[in-house]
Amino acid sequence: MKTRTRILILGGGFGGIYTALELDRTIGCDPDVEITLVGRENFFLFTPMLHEVAASDLDPTNIVSPVRKLLRRVKFFEGDVVRVDLPSKTAVLRHGSDGHEHEVTCDHLVLALGSVTNFFGLPGVAERARTMKTLADAMHLRNRMIAHLEEADTECACDERRPLLGFVVAGGGFAGVETIAAMNDFVREALPHYPNVKREDLRMVLVHSQEVVLPELGPELGRYAQRKLAERGVEIRTSARVSRVEGDLVRLTDGTTVEARTLVWTAGTAANPMLAELPCMKERGRVLVDPYLRVPGHPGVWAVGDAASVPDGTGGFHPPTAQHAIREGRTLARNVAASIRGEALRPFTFATLGLLASIGRRTGVARILGVNFSGFLAWWMWRTIYLSKLPRFEKKLRVALDWTLDLFFSKDLVQYLDVDAVKPETKPKPALEAAHHG
Repeated sequence: MKTRTRILILGGGFGGIYTALELDRTIGCDPDVEITLVGRENFFLFTPMLHEVAASDLDPTNIVSPVRKLLRRVKFFEGDVVRVDLPSKTAVLRHGSDGHEHEVTCDHLVLALGSVTNFFGLPGVAERARTMKTLADAMHLRNRMIAHLEEADTECACDERRPLLGFVVAGGGFAGVETIAAMNDFVREALPHYPNVKREDLRMVLVHSQEVVLPELGPELGRYAQRKLAERGVEIRTSARVSRVEGDLVRLTDGTTVEARTLVWTAGTAANPMLAELPCMKERGRVLVDPYLRVPGHPGVWAVGDAASVPDGTGGFHPPTAQHAIREGRTLARNVAASIRGEALRPFTFATLGLLASIGRRTGVARILGVNFSGFLAWWMWRTIYLSKLPRFEKKLRVALDWTLDLFFSKDLVQYLDVDAVKPETKPKPALEAAHHG
Protein backbone atom coordinates (compact mmCIF):
# COMPACT_ATOMS: atom_id res chain seq x y z
CA MET A 1 0.00 0.00 0.00
CA LYS A 2 1.39 3.40 -1.00
CA THR A 3 2.11 5.79 1.87
CA ARG A 4 0.60 9.25 1.63
CA THR A 5 2.94 12.22 1.34
CA ARG A 6 2.32 14.45 4.34
CA ILE A 7 2.85 18.21 4.20
CA LEU A 8 2.77 20.18 7.46
CA ILE A 9 2.60 24.01 7.46
CA LEU A 10 3.37 25.70 10.78
CA GLY A 11 1.81 29.15 10.94
CA GLY A 12 -1.38 30.81 9.66
CA GLY A 13 -0.11 34.24 8.61
CA PHE A 14 0.34 35.46 5.04
CA GLY A 15 3.16 33.01 4.26
CA GLY A 16 1.46 29.95 5.72
CA ILE A 17 -2.03 30.69 4.37
CA TYR A 18 -0.90 31.39 0.82
CA THR A 19 1.28 28.29 0.83
CA ALA A 20 -1.77 26.28 1.88
CA LEU A 21 -4.03 27.99 -0.67
CA GLU A 22 -1.65 27.19 -3.53
CA LEU A 23 -1.17 23.60 -2.38
CA ASP A 24 -4.94 23.26 -2.11
CA ARG A 25 -5.26 24.46 -5.69
CA THR A 26 -2.41 22.44 -7.21
CA ILE A 27 -2.25 19.08 -5.42
CA GLY A 28 -5.12 19.21 -2.94
CA CYS A 29 -7.11 16.74 -5.02
CA ASP A 30 -4.31 14.16 -5.04
CA PRO A 31 -5.45 11.27 -2.76
CA ASP A 32 -1.80 10.41 -2.09
CA VAL A 33 -1.11 13.81 -0.52
CA GLU A 34 -2.22 15.03 2.92
CA ILE A 35 -1.83 18.74 3.72
CA THR A 36 -2.22 20.15 7.24
CA LEU A 37 -2.06 23.78 8.34
CA VAL A 38 -1.40 24.62 12.00
CA GLY A 39 -2.54 28.02 13.30
CA ARG A 40 -3.17 29.68 16.64
CA GLU A 41 -6.53 31.07 15.45
CA ASN A 42 -9.07 29.51 13.15
CA PHE A 43 -9.10 32.59 10.94
CA PHE A 44 -6.76 34.48 8.65
CA LEU A 45 -6.33 38.12 9.65
CA PHE A 46 -5.81 40.72 6.93
CA THR A 47 -3.46 42.91 8.95
CA PRO A 48 -3.16 45.89 6.53
CA MET A 49 -6.69 46.90 7.56
CA LEU A 50 -6.20 46.59 11.35
CA HIS A 51 -6.02 50.35 11.89
CA GLU A 52 -9.43 50.73 10.24
CA VAL A 53 -10.93 48.42 12.86
CA ALA A 54 -9.32 50.52 15.61
CA ALA A 55 -10.83 53.65 14.03
CA SER A 56 -14.31 52.10 13.73
CA ASP A 57 -14.22 52.30 9.93
CA LEU A 58 -14.64 48.53 9.57
CA ASP A 59 -16.44 45.83 11.47
CA PRO A 60 -13.79 43.53 12.98
CA THR A 61 -15.28 40.39 11.50
CA ASN A 62 -14.91 41.76 7.98
CA ILE A 63 -11.11 41.58 7.88
CA VAL A 64 -10.90 37.98 9.03
CA SER A 65 -11.62 34.88 6.95
CA PRO A 66 -12.37 31.47 8.51
CA VAL A 67 -9.55 29.11 7.57
CA ARG A 68 -11.96 26.23 7.03
CA LYS A 69 -13.84 28.27 4.41
CA LEU A 70 -10.64 29.34 2.66
CA LEU A 71 -9.20 25.83 2.38
CA ARG A 72 -11.33 23.07 0.93
CA ARG A 73 -8.90 20.16 0.86
CA VAL A 74 -6.39 21.16 3.53
CA LYS A 75 -6.77 19.94 7.09
CA PHE A 76 -6.62 22.55 9.84
CA PHE A 77 -5.26 22.17 13.36
CA GLU A 78 -5.88 25.01 15.82
CA GLY A 79 -3.13 25.04 18.40
CA ASP A 80 0.36 26.13 19.39
CA VAL A 81 3.67 24.84 18.10
CA VAL A 82 5.71 23.68 21.12
CA ARG A 83 8.82 22.19 19.51
CA VAL A 84 10.19 21.46 16.06
CA ASP A 85 12.74 18.78 15.19
CA LEU A 86 14.21 19.42 11.75
CA PRO A 87 16.12 16.13 11.17
CA SER A 88 13.00 14.03 11.70
CA LYS A 89 10.61 16.71 10.35
CA THR A 90 8.53 16.42 13.51
CA ALA A 91 6.51 19.07 15.33
CA VAL A 92 4.99 18.90 18.80
CA LEU A 93 1.63 20.69 18.88
CA ARG A 94 -0.45 21.71 21.88
CA HIS A 95 -4.18 22.36 21.89
CA GLY A 96 -7.42 21.83 23.75
CA SER A 97 -8.69 23.17 27.07
CA ASP A 98 -6.31 20.84 28.92
CA GLY A 99 -3.33 21.77 26.75
CA HIS A 100 -2.49 18.22 25.69
CA GLU A 101 0.19 17.60 23.07
CA HIS A 102 0.46 15.79 19.75
CA GLU A 103 3.61 14.74 17.92
CA VAL A 104 3.23 15.04 14.17
CA THR A 105 5.76 13.78 11.62
CA CYS A 106 5.69 14.74 7.96
CA ASP A 107 7.55 14.45 4.65
CA HIS A 108 7.58 18.19 3.93
CA LEU A 109 7.74 20.70 6.76
CA VAL A 110 7.01 24.39 6.07
CA LEU A 111 8.16 26.92 8.67
CA ALA A 112 5.84 29.94 8.56
CA LEU A 113 6.03 30.92 12.22
CA GLY A 114 6.16 34.66 11.58
CA SER A 115 7.64 37.29 13.87
CA VAL A 116 7.03 38.73 17.33
CA THR A 117 7.12 42.25 18.73
CA ASN A 118 10.55 43.45 19.81
CA PHE A 119 10.53 45.82 22.80
CA PHE A 120 14.35 45.96 22.93
CA GLY A 121 14.33 45.45 26.69
CA LEU A 122 13.24 49.05 27.36
CA PRO A 123 12.08 49.58 30.97
CA GLY A 124 8.32 49.51 31.34
CA VAL A 125 7.58 49.21 27.64
CA ALA A 126 6.87 45.49 27.32
CA GLU A 127 4.63 45.61 30.38
CA ARG A 128 2.68 48.72 29.46
CA ALA A 129 2.60 49.23 25.71
CA ARG A 130 -0.04 47.92 23.36
CA THR A 131 0.82 46.39 20.01
CA MET A 132 -1.07 46.39 16.69
CA LYS A 133 -0.58 42.83 15.48
CA THR A 134 -3.84 41.07 16.29
CA LEU A 135 -7.56 41.65 15.96
CA ALA A 136 -7.79 41.86 19.75
CA ASP A 137 -5.13 44.59 19.72
CA ALA A 138 -7.20 46.75 17.36
CA MET A 139 -10.43 46.19 19.28
CA HIS A 140 -8.78 46.89 22.63
CA LEU A 141 -7.22 50.08 21.32
CA ARG A 142 -10.60 51.26 20.08
CA ASN A 143 -12.21 50.44 23.44
CA ARG A 144 -9.39 52.16 25.30
CA MET A 145 -9.82 55.40 23.32
CA ILE A 146 -13.56 55.39 24.02
CA ALA A 147 -13.05 54.51 27.70
CA HIS A 148 -10.59 57.37 28.12
CA LEU A 149 -12.99 59.81 26.47
CA GLU A 150 -15.80 58.66 28.74
CA GLU A 151 -13.68 59.08 31.85
CA ALA A 152 -12.20 62.40 30.76
CA ASP A 153 -15.69 63.82 30.25
CA THR A 154 -16.54 63.46 33.95
CA GLU A 155 -15.96 66.33 36.38
CA CYS A 156 -14.02 64.16 38.82
CA ALA A 157 -11.41 63.45 36.12
CA CYS A 158 -10.53 67.08 35.40
CA ASP A 159 -7.03 66.63 36.87
CA GLU A 160 -6.53 63.42 34.89
CA ARG A 161 -7.51 64.65 31.44
CA ARG A 162 -3.99 65.23 30.14
CA PRO A 163 -2.73 61.68 30.71
CA LEU A 164 -6.11 60.17 29.79
CA LEU A 165 -6.12 62.00 26.47
CA GLY A 166 -2.42 61.57 25.78
CA PHE A 167 -1.68 58.98 23.08
CA VAL A 168 1.80 58.02 21.87
CA VAL A 169 2.61 55.80 18.90
CA ALA A 170 6.21 54.60 18.71
CA GLY A 171 7.46 53.89 15.20
CA GLY A 172 7.04 55.95 12.04
CA GLY A 173 6.82 53.11 9.55
CA PHE A 174 3.62 52.03 7.79
CA ALA A 175 1.96 50.55 10.87
CA GLY A 176 2.79 53.52 13.08
CA VAL A 177 1.73 56.23 10.64
CA GLU A 178 -1.52 54.50 9.70
CA THR A 179 -2.31 53.82 13.36
CA ILE A 180 -1.74 57.39 14.59
CA ALA A 181 -3.70 58.79 11.63
CA ALA A 182 -6.64 56.48 12.34
CA MET A 183 -6.56 57.19 16.09
CA ASN A 184 -6.41 60.94 15.51
CA ASP A 185 -9.37 60.91 13.12
CA PHE A 186 -11.42 58.72 15.45
CA VAL A 187 -10.86 60.71 18.66
CA ARG A 188 -11.22 64.14 17.07
CA GLU A 189 -14.46 63.14 15.35
CA ALA A 190 -15.76 61.88 18.71
CA LEU A 191 -14.94 65.07 20.67
CA PRO A 192 -18.24 66.92 19.93
CA HIS A 193 -20.05 64.17 21.85
CA TYR A 194 -18.00 64.85 25.00
CA PRO A 195 -18.83 68.43 26.06
CA ASN A 196 -16.36 68.56 28.95
CA VAL A 197 -13.40 67.58 26.75
CA LYS A 198 -11.63 70.37 24.90
CA ARG A 199 -9.53 69.94 21.79
CA GLU A 200 -6.51 71.32 23.63
CA ASP A 201 -6.83 68.45 26.14
CA LEU A 202 -6.05 65.94 23.37
CA ARG A 203 -2.46 65.09 22.52
CA MET A 204 -1.44 62.72 19.76
CA VAL A 205 2.30 62.08 19.43
CA LEU A 206 4.18 60.02 16.83
CA VAL A 207 7.77 59.12 17.76
CA HIS A 208 10.15 58.13 14.97
CA SER A 209 13.86 57.38 15.12
CA GLN A 210 14.70 58.88 11.72
CA GLU A 211 14.35 62.40 10.33
CA VAL A 212 11.35 61.60 8.09
CA VAL A 213 8.52 59.11 8.60
CA LEU A 214 7.76 56.35 6.10
CA PRO A 215 11.41 56.01 5.02
CA GLU A 216 10.49 53.16 2.63
CA LEU A 217 8.60 55.68 0.48
CA GLY A 218 11.38 58.24 0.30
CA PRO A 219 11.77 61.73 1.80
CA GLU A 220 9.30 63.51 -0.50
CA LEU A 221 6.30 61.38 0.46
CA GLY A 222 7.51 61.13 4.05
CA ARG A 223 7.57 64.91 4.41
CA TYR A 224 4.14 65.15 2.79
CA ALA A 225 2.75 62.67 5.33
CA GLN A 226 4.38 64.58 8.20
CA ARG A 227 2.93 67.86 6.99
CA LYS A 228 -0.60 66.46 6.65
CA LEU A 229 -0.49 64.80 10.08
CA ALA A 230 0.84 67.97 11.69
CA GLU A 231 -1.97 70.01 10.10
CA ARG A 232 -4.44 67.66 11.79
CA GLY A 233 -2.92 68.09 15.24
CA VAL A 234 -0.46 65.20 15.43
CA GLU A 235 2.88 66.02 17.07
CA ILE A 236 5.75 64.31 15.29
CA ARG A 237 8.94 63.73 17.25
CA THR A 238 11.62 62.70 14.77
CA SER A 239 15.19 61.59 15.53
CA ALA A 240 13.96 60.26 18.88
CA ARG A 241 12.95 56.96 20.43
CA VAL A 242 10.99 55.87 23.46
CA SER A 243 13.53 55.11 26.20
CA ARG A 244 11.26 54.01 29.06
CA VAL A 245 7.78 54.30 30.55
CA GLU A 246 7.30 55.51 34.11
CA GLY A 247 3.73 55.83 35.33
CA ASP A 248 1.97 58.40 33.17
CA LEU A 249 5.22 59.51 31.54
CA VAL A 250 6.65 58.22 28.28
CA ARG A 251 10.32 59.24 28.24
CA LEU A 252 12.13 59.86 24.96
CA THR A 253 15.81 59.64 24.09
CA ASP A 254 15.93 63.39 23.32
CA GLY A 255 15.35 64.07 27.01
CA THR A 256 11.70 65.09 26.72
CA THR A 257 8.65 63.37 28.21
CA VAL A 258 5.07 62.95 27.06
CA GLU A 259 2.26 62.63 29.59
CA ALA A 260 0.18 59.74 28.27
CA ARG A 261 -1.52 56.61 29.49
CA THR A 262 -1.61 54.98 26.08
CA LEU A 263 1.50 53.86 24.23
CA VAL A 264 1.10 51.89 20.99
CA TRP A 265 4.29 50.08 19.98
CA THR A 266 5.00 49.56 16.27
CA ALA A 267 8.75 50.23 16.49
CA GLY A 268 10.23 46.79 16.00
CA THR A 269 9.79 43.10 15.32
CA ALA A 270 12.01 40.09 15.87
CA ALA A 271 12.07 36.56 14.52
CA ASN A 272 9.97 34.01 16.36
CA PRO A 273 12.10 32.85 19.34
CA MET A 274 11.40 29.22 18.43
CA LEU A 275 13.58 29.62 15.34
CA ALA A 276 16.66 30.22 17.51
CA GLU A 277 16.48 26.61 18.72
CA LEU A 278 16.61 25.12 15.22
CA PRO A 279 19.94 23.62 14.01
CA CYS A 280 20.12 25.56 10.75
CA MET A 281 21.73 28.70 9.38
CA LYS A 282 20.13 32.02 10.36
CA GLU A 283 20.25 35.59 9.15
CA ARG A 284 19.16 38.13 11.79
CA GLY A 285 17.36 35.36 13.62
CA ARG A 286 15.40 34.18 10.60
CA VAL A 287 15.95 30.86 8.86
CA LEU A 288 18.27 31.24 5.89
CA VAL A 289 16.85 29.57 2.79
CA ASP A 290 18.13 29.04 -0.72
CA PRO A 291 16.47 30.67 -3.78
CA TYR A 292 13.98 27.79 -3.90
CA LEU A 293 12.90 28.46 -0.27
CA ARG A 294 14.49 25.24 0.97
CA VAL A 295 16.40 25.08 4.26
CA PRO A 296 19.94 23.95 3.32
CA GLY A 297 21.07 20.72 4.94
CA HIS A 298 17.52 19.61 5.78
CA PRO A 299 15.78 17.93 2.82
CA GLY A 300 12.05 18.42 2.89
CA VAL A 301 12.19 21.48 5.16
CA TRP A 302 11.10 24.87 3.80
CA ALA A 303 10.60 28.37 5.23
CA VAL A 304 8.52 31.36 4.18
CA GLY A 305 7.46 34.86 5.21
CA ASP A 306 8.80 36.53 8.34
CA ALA A 307 10.35 33.22 9.43
CA ALA A 308 12.67 33.18 6.42
CA SER A 309 15.59 35.20 5.10
CA VAL A 310 15.14 34.89 1.34
CA PRO A 311 18.09 35.93 -0.86
CA ASP A 312 17.22 38.51 -3.50
CA GLY A 313 20.06 37.62 -5.90
CA THR A 314 22.01 40.84 -5.27
CA GLY A 315 23.64 39.86 -2.00
CA GLY A 316 20.72 41.13 0.08
CA PHE A 317 17.42 39.70 1.22
CA HIS A 318 13.79 40.26 0.31
CA PRO A 319 11.91 42.47 2.82
CA PRO A 320 9.49 40.74 5.22
CA THR A 321 6.34 42.31 3.78
CA ALA A 322 2.92 40.83 3.08
CA GLN A 323 3.25 41.17 -0.71
CA HIS A 324 6.49 39.18 -0.59
CA ALA A 325 5.10 36.57 1.81
CA ILE A 326 2.11 35.98 -0.49
CA ARG A 327 4.31 35.31 -3.50
CA GLU A 328 6.86 33.33 -1.48
CA GLY A 329 4.03 31.10 -0.29
CA ARG A 330 2.85 30.46 -3.82
CA THR A 331 6.37 29.72 -5.08
CA LEU A 332 7.09 27.44 -2.14
CA ALA A 333 3.87 25.49 -2.71
CA ARG A 334 4.67 24.99 -6.38
CA ASN A 335 8.16 23.82 -5.48
CA VAL A 336 6.82 21.35 -2.93
CA ALA A 337 4.43 20.03 -5.56
CA ALA A 338 7.27 19.85 -8.11
CA SER A 339 9.45 18.02 -5.59
CA ILE A 340 6.73 15.43 -5.01
CA ARG A 341 6.27 14.96 -8.75
CA GLY A 342 9.99 14.84 -9.49
CA GLU A 343 9.90 18.06 -11.52
CA ALA A 344 12.33 20.97 -11.62
CA LEU A 345 12.04 23.67 -8.95
CA ARG A 346 11.81 27.38 -9.71
CA PRO A 347 13.64 30.09 -7.75
CA PHE A 348 11.74 32.85 -6.03
CA THR A 349 12.05 36.14 -7.89
CA PHE A 350 9.98 39.20 -7.17
CA ALA A 351 10.46 42.97 -7.11
CA THR A 352 8.27 45.20 -4.97
CA LEU A 353 5.43 46.52 -7.11
CA GLY A 354 4.47 49.36 -4.86
CA LEU A 355 4.05 50.65 -1.31
CA LEU A 356 1.02 52.49 0.01
CA ALA A 357 -0.06 54.10 3.27
CA SER A 358 -3.30 55.68 4.41
CA ILE A 359 -2.76 58.85 6.46
CA GLY A 360 -6.34 59.65 7.40
CA ARG A 361 -9.13 61.91 6.14
CA ARG A 362 -9.23 60.26 2.75
CA THR A 363 -5.62 61.03 1.95
CA GLY A 364 -2.69 58.72 1.42
CA VAL A 365 0.79 58.32 -0.01
CA ALA A 366 1.94 55.70 -2.49
CA ARG A 367 4.82 54.71 -4.70
CA ILE A 368 3.74 52.43 -7.53
CA LEU A 369 6.36 51.17 -9.99
CA GLY A 370 8.62 54.05 -9.01
CA VAL A 371 5.97 56.77 -9.42
CA ASN A 372 4.87 58.83 -6.40
CA PHE A 373 1.23 59.57 -5.61
CA SER A 374 -0.29 61.54 -2.73
CA GLY A 375 -3.60 62.91 -1.52
CA PHE A 376 -7.01 61.52 -2.42
CA LEU A 377 -5.74 59.53 -5.41
CA ALA A 378 -3.21 57.65 -3.25
CA TRP A 379 -5.90 56.97 -0.64
CA TRP A 380 -8.26 55.65 -3.34
CA MET A 381 -5.45 53.42 -4.67
CA TRP A 382 -4.78 52.15 -1.14
CA ARG A 383 -8.38 51.12 -0.68
CA THR A 384 -8.74 49.67 -4.17
CA ILE A 385 -5.56 47.60 -4.08
CA TYR A 386 -6.04 46.24 -0.58
CA LEU A 387 -9.68 45.46 -1.24
CA SER A 388 -8.58 43.40 -4.24
CA LYS A 389 -6.12 41.50 -2.01
CA LEU A 390 -8.65 40.70 0.70
CA PRO A 391 -9.55 36.98 0.52
CA ARG A 392 -13.08 35.88 -0.35
CA PHE A 393 -15.72 37.81 -2.29
CA GLU A 394 -18.02 37.91 0.74
CA LYS A 395 -15.44 39.86 2.76
CA LYS A 396 -14.68 42.19 -0.15
CA LEU A 397 -18.38 43.01 -0.42
CA ARG A 398 -18.77 43.60 3.33
CA VAL A 399 -15.74 45.89 3.47
CA ALA A 400 -16.91 47.84 0.41
CA LEU A 401 -20.31 48.26 2.08
CA ASP A 402 -18.69 49.45 5.33
CA TRP A 403 -16.63 51.99 3.42
CA THR A 404 -19.68 53.22 1.52
CA LEU A 405 -21.71 53.70 4.70
CA ASP A 406 -18.75 55.51 6.25
CA LEU A 407 -19.23 58.26 3.65
CA PHE A 408 -22.68 59.05 5.07
CA PHE A 409 -22.55 58.23 8.79
CA SER A 410 -20.23 59.12 11.68
CA LYS A 411 -18.12 56.56 13.51
CA ASP A 412 -19.64 54.42 16.25
CA LEU A 413 -18.64 55.09 19.86
CA VAL A 414 -19.71 51.70 21.19
CA GLN A 415 -17.28 49.59 23.19
CA TYR A 416 -17.15 46.03 21.89
CA LEU A 417 -15.85 44.29 25.00
CA ASP A 418 -16.29 44.36 28.74
CA VAL A 419 -14.83 47.67 29.92
CA ASP A 420 -13.16 46.07 32.93
CA ALA A 421 -11.28 43.70 30.62
CA VAL A 422 -9.66 46.51 28.67
CA LYS A 423 -9.38 49.34 31.14
CA PRO A 424 -7.43 48.19 34.21
CA GLU A 425 -6.06 51.71 34.73
CA THR A 426 -9.38 52.63 36.39
CA LYS A 427 -8.52 50.26 39.19
CA PRO A 428 -6.29 51.78 41.89
CA LYS A 429 -3.61 53.41 40.25
CA PRO A 430 -1.80 51.78 37.42
CA ALA A 431 -1.41 54.42 34.82
CA LEU A 432 -0.78 52.43 31.67
CA GLU A 433 -2.45 49.21 30.56
CA ALA A 434 -0.40 46.06 30.16
CA ALA A 435 -0.02 44.62 26.70
CA HIS A 436 -1.40 41.25 25.73
CA HIS A 437 -0.15 40.32 22.31
CA GLY A 438 -0.30 37.16 20.28
